Amino acid sequence: MKYPAERYKKLFLSTLQLSACTFGGGFVIIPLLRKKFVEELHWIEEQEMMDLTAIAQSSPGAIAVNASILVGYHTAGVGGALLTVLGTVLPPLVIITVISYFYAAFRDNAIVSMAMTGMLAGVAAVICDVVYTMGRSVVRQKRILPVVVMAAAFVLVRFFSVNIILIILLCGVIGAADTWYREKKRREAAK
Repeated sequence: MKYPAERYKKLFLSTLQLSACTFGGGFVIIPLLRKKFVEELHWIEEQEMMDLTAIAQSSPGAIAVNASILVGYHTAGVGGALLTVLGTVLPPLVIITVISYFYAAFRDNAIVSMAMTGMLAGVAAVICDVVYTMGRSVVRQKRILPVVVMAAAFVLVRFFSVNIILIILLCGVIGAADTWYREKKRREAAK
């Protein structure tokens, strides 16, 4: 499918801007992608964004890049995915190149150290927002299984140090089994 050039331009510039202004890792960019593509542009539905986030999170690689690929592909096909990847990786690539060039000067600078401490607090706040938003979305489904799975996953990771890959795989199996069961029930009810 062919998309208008304006959509490609908007995708690239949006992800470039988000990536250039996002500090703290992939989880920080998720609410910003949601705000841009769900709330502002209305290119993606809320549930679709949750699904894309879950896929990005469970795929190997950086979550910000994975999420950008999925958003780009979902909104403008392969071309959109390529542009969003470019828009997402370009700012960190430039910033890290500059920082590594001037590393010795940055390392001992008190102002840079204070700025990084301040950014850490901001990143923590954004991550709390992601947890709240995604958790609220799960609770709003008004189904007990997703809430139990969410709570159990937290307990297993936080208190028992279970490997996150095992948790993701187990949650995927539970989600697939639940979907299969609900679809089977729906088909039986429709007969």
